[in-house]
Order: sequence, then structure tokens, then C-alpha cells
Amino acid sequence: MNILGILLMAPAEGGKGGGGLQTLLMFGLIFVVFYFFMIRPQVKKQKEQKKFREALKKGDNIVTIGGIHGKIAEIQENTVTIEVEGGNRLKIEKSAIAQEFSGEEMEKK
Repeated sequence: MNILGILLMAPAEGGKGGGGLQTLLMFGLIFVVFYFFMIRPQVKKQKEQKKFREALKKGDNIVTIGGIHGKIAEIQENTVTIEVEGGNRLKIEKSAIAQEFSGEEMEKK
């Protein structure tokens, strides 16, 4: 028998009624905990990531989610052209940009 079934069959307050209310409150509390510790931080992180991607400009040094380091050469609506070591250019989606980096390696060339 699963744990949820055991909890739902447990007698409430000495065999009196009202177990349904306690169960409902417990599920409500679980939802609140999930919201504040899992859902809300994830939504906040997504908003920050979107704001970061919208603020990108030509010349910024970035790292893609695949680990490719490069300098932004051109920006379109949904895509970005980056210049990587050796002067090669790659066209990537904006959503593939993970973070910005100092770019000391790129400035040496």
C-alpha cells in the first residue's frame, strides 16, 4: 500500500470526523512550500535570463550552453552571429547563450 493511502485512511482526532479538512490543509501547505522553494525561484531565474539576453550588444564576450566562447559580431531578432578563435563565425540562437565572460583570451588575438 502506498504512503498516500495510509495517510488518507488514518483516523482523525480520536475517530471523530474532520480528517478531510486536515488532509486538505496539509496538501495546501505542501503546495505553498513547493511554490516558494521551487516554482517562484525558477520563474525569477527565467526572467533574469531573458533580461540578460535582451541586453546583449555587439562586442560582448559570451559562452554558449555548449561551452563555445566567442565575441558577438552581429545580432538579429532571434539569432546571434559570434566570432570564435581563428576568425570563424557561427550563427546561433539567442536562447543558446548561457553567460557573459571577461574575454581576456579573445582579446589576445
